[in-house]
Amino acid sequence: MKLLSASLIALLLALAGCAAHEEEAAKPVVDVKVIRATAEDVQITVNAPASVFARELANVGSRVTAPIRKLLVRKGDTVSAGQVLAQLDNRDQVAQRDEAVAAVADADASLQRLVGATIPTEIERARGQSASAEASLKQAQSFYDRRKQLFDQGAIPQRDLQQSQTELALAKTNSEVARKSLDLMQNQSRDRDIAMARAKVEQARAHLGALQAQLEFSEIRSPFGGSVTEQFMFPGDMAKPELPIFTVMDLSVAVARTQVPESEAAAVKIGEACTFRPSDSGTSVAGRVSVVNQAVDPARRTVEVWCEIPNANRTLRAGAFGHVTVVTSTVAKSVVVPVAAVQFDEGANKGSVFIVGPKSTAVKKEIVTGEKFDGKVQVVSGLAAGETVIVQGGYGLPDGTQVRVQGDEKQ
Repeated sequence: MKLLSASLIALLLALAGCAAHEEEAAKPVVDVKVIRATAEDVQITVNAPASVFARELANVGSRVTAPIRKLLVRKGDTVSAGQVLAQLDNRDQVAQRDEAVAAVADADASLQRLVGATIPTEIERARGQSASAEASLKQAQSFYDRRKQLFDQGAIPQRDLQQSQTELALAKTNSEVARKSLDLMQNQSRDRDIAMARAKVEQARAHLGALQAQLEFSEIRSPFGGSVTEQFMFPGDMAKPELPIFTVMDLSVAVARTQVPESEAAAVKIGEACTFRPSDSGTSVAGRVSVVNQAVDPARRTVEVWCEIPNANRTLRAGAFGHVTVVTSTVAKSVVVPVAAVQFDEGANKGSVFIVGPKSTAVKKEIVTGEKFDGKVQVVSGLAAGETVIVQGGYGLPDGTQVRVQGDEKQ
């Protein structure tokens, strides 16, 4: 009986061993492709959708109300700074200008006549009074001298001499008053008249200048070089200050404007490198950050950022849509793997990768990711440079699955 039991046990053990061997032999081996995680310098960026604007834009209109006589450019034309874009009817302004020119000439002629004219009647009268007073003074002086001589000879009494002295003093006073009156007439009065005439000349010239400016307003000029992108009026239309005639844009430097999330805006600085990738093209163009708004949009919780891009060949057009990328810093020797190697958690910057572990088994590793670029992703934690990462064939693998590397291992 004991011998039978031992034989039965041995038979069962043999059967179990065969079953285990068959199960081991049936364990699957998955073919995979791998790459080694590398250490690279990674640029940290901020990305956001953006639209292209012109560096300068102006709605060009008239400063006066007048009919449009002629348009010299059309939509799509390239213009230079100061170029005449349109001409308005200016016949009224020309007539007023000519009248003002005549007024200036008349005022200037009046001034010249006053400066070079003979002395007015009042001055002639003052001159005559001065001459008469001077003659009276000479006569009083002569009369005094004769009486003085007679008094010295004892021929007349002293009271007669004193009367002559009084008459002489009065004559001197009258002569001095007449002379000063003449000087006043000749200098102060004449200077005042000339000053008034000069003021009238300046007034006429100022009026002419104002009319000349009004006449110049009849020519509509471009405020800067650029392209005519809109035309709102045509010859015969009434131009008014509140209505634009053209829109002129300067796209020699394009500005990609974007709204950066408030949480990322602090890293963006003026002067940092930026690129703009149009949505209809795979080619990025480089520029520099020129504006970082100091105000946060209260509705969107974003900060406006401008990326200025040289655009001499006009490849970028106003209104183009795309994405702006701003390089905010560089992290040296970051672990980098292909994006295809990572199984991301939905809506998160973390996930998992499979590496080839001991005995060619797949080992799952949880990782945290950072920057994505050129089909690669930065691994912030969970993976070391040099580890062999499965890039193809690892999706949905159970941890510990036997794997077989296909082809040469990528570096």
